[in-house]
Amino acid sequence: MNLTLSHIKDLLEQCKLGNERAQMEVYRRYFHAMYNTSYRIVKDRFEAEDIMQESFLTAFTKLDTLNDVALFGPWLKRIIINNSISVYRMMEKELNLPLDDRLYKVEDCEDIEDDYQFTNVKSAQIMECMKNLKANYRLCLTLNLIEGYDYDEICEIMGISYAHCRTMISRAKESLRQKLNVELKS
Repeated sequence: MNLTLSHIKDLLEQCKLGNERAQMEVYRRYFHAMYNTSYRIVKDRFEAEDIMQESFLTAFTKLDTLNDVALFGPWLKRIIINNSISVYRMMEKELNLPLDDRLYKVEDCEDIEDDYQFTNVKSAQIMECMKNLKANYRLCLTLNLIEGYDYDEICEIMGISYAHCRTMISRAKESLRQKLNVELKS
């Protein structure tokens, strides 16, 4: 681990000096994880790629503001998430579907099994069902379950109250359960 951390520190020092090869190496090491994070939020491959480019440029230009290079990964991830959420919000505005107008709606699905066991569902099925959730549900579940943010952080990111966040996550989980039950019955 020390060799890796030491190597990353050396790469980041070279990046601060404008070394393009070091920047490409850092980009190569972090691209896939950060792309996946962005894609899970915006659900558009081209937007996620654009976000990656802009986020890495931002990170490289502001690298001197990072105090502890051991925190580069989480710092970069935060930049990616913030940029992804900004793009997500712009995409929502373009569709003229205000986020607040849809926060408290509950999706209706019939013939739901009460005794469904989520432990038997493969993660690919869950991810596929998450794609079919409403955008605000998908975003809050992604931030909470996949990215590991707690309710306070999600409130800050999405600009909503704590109670609203808890309600939305609860409803999003229920909607996901219902979609998984319907899919398994098919």
